[in-house]
Amino acid sequence: MKNKIIKFWAIVLIAIVSIFIICTKPTKLGLDLAGGSRLVLEAQTTKAIPQITDDVMNTLQFSIENRVNKLGVSETIVQRVGENRLMVEIPGETDLQKAKMYIGETAQLEFKKPGGTDKDGNRIWLDADLTGRDLTKSQLTTDQSGQWVVSLEFNSEGSKKFAELTKSLVGQEMAIFFNGDLQSAPRVNEPIYGGHAQITGGGDSGFSMEEAQEMVNLLNAGALPVPAKIVEENTVGATLGADSIAKSKFAGILGLGLVMVFMIIMYRAPGVIADIALILYSLMLFALFKAIPVTLTLAGIAGFILSIGMAVDANILIFERMKEELRAGRNLFTAINSGFDRAWASILDSNMTTIIACLILYYFGTSVVKGFALTLAMGVIISMFSAIVITKNFMHLIFGTGELKYPALFGLKTSEIGKAYEATETKRENARFGILD
Repeated sequence: MKNKIIKFWAIVLIAIVSIFIICTKPTKLGLDLAGGSRLVLEAQTTKAIPQITDDVMNTLQFSIENRVNKLGVSETIVQRVGENRLMVEIPGETDLQKAKMYIGETAQLEFKKPGGTDKDGNRIWLDADLTGRDLTKSQLTTDQSGQWVVSLEFNSEGSKKFAELTKSLVGQEMAIFFNGDLQSAPRVNEPIYGGHAQITGGGDSGFSMEEAQEMVNLLNAGALPVPAKIVEENTVGATLGADSIAKSKFAGILGLGLVMVFMIIMYRAPGVIADIALILYSLMLFALFKAIPVTLTLAGIAGFILSIGMAVDANILIFERMKEELRAGRNLFTAINSGFDRAWASILDSNMTTIIACLILYYFGTSVVKGFALTLAMGVIISMFSAIVITKNFMHLIFGTGELKYPALFGLKTSEIGKAYEATETKRENARFGILD
């Protein structure tokens, strides 16, 4: 009994933690619910890459995903559309110009050396074979005067190039270009080893913090392997998302309510316990969505709502088995244990087939299908815990030590109960009249 009490309070603690997470953590919503921007990019051929292959598209997709992640744009979806196009969805960002900036700008960092002047007296800068591709990372810092600068760290090959370049330019200027614009042209006093450099802003005021940070973000995002042209762009308004959320809430509450009513009608007292377990299941699953976090789309919410109905499948199998045991004459404690033990194989088989289907959908499906598969699979896993741990513990606490006094509480008639119940009733009547066996 002590072990059952410990399990009960552990379940209560899980419920409290789940409610805390739900109340404190934000819900990550997909583009269809939160609104945002949708861009379609088309890969362009170049002299170096005359044909767009699957490998090229995979590299482009990876590069854009890496770019938006490093820019701090969360929950962005990048997926293939056709042979040479990518669709990029950015939830929460309804400014198309800003959305295009996230994925459309290519950070081109170049170091150049002086090559004399032209006929008009303008300085000529020559390529030095040192670019942003030789960088490991960049970060925002300040110099000794407190001005914002961009600190650069080169990879091993870039460090060698930078050392050789500065060695050849001692006493001369070295130009740093960013996206074709001259940012600074510091004088090299001595060779610079160690693979570190700084970019300072042009003019007396230097960089603003925003300018320097944007440069850092773009440099860290890297360049795209092939040019990508935006061929389609549109926004999804938040109004549509709010309407979808409202309808989803109504569907979820209605579905949960109907399932709970059905369980009470069919299984009476055990149905009430199953309903309590179902509420706890919903709290735990939604808290898990927020804690991971899972990006909820309409398809994901559909998977969540579907899992509510599937969550009671295990309870139905258990309760039907339990009623069979009671009809066969087993006492209540034995019937409860047998119901859980004998139903477990069927529960595991049915849920595993669903999980396997979800894995296939997640691996081969599009982002929308993946959202559905993920939420459904998580729901199935949590439902097994809910049925086996929560429902079983509550059943033992309430009915596990008592006798079957009221068969109607289990949706049964007295006439359906087997000989063990009749024998128990006979003993009780004999005891009332002082008759010994």
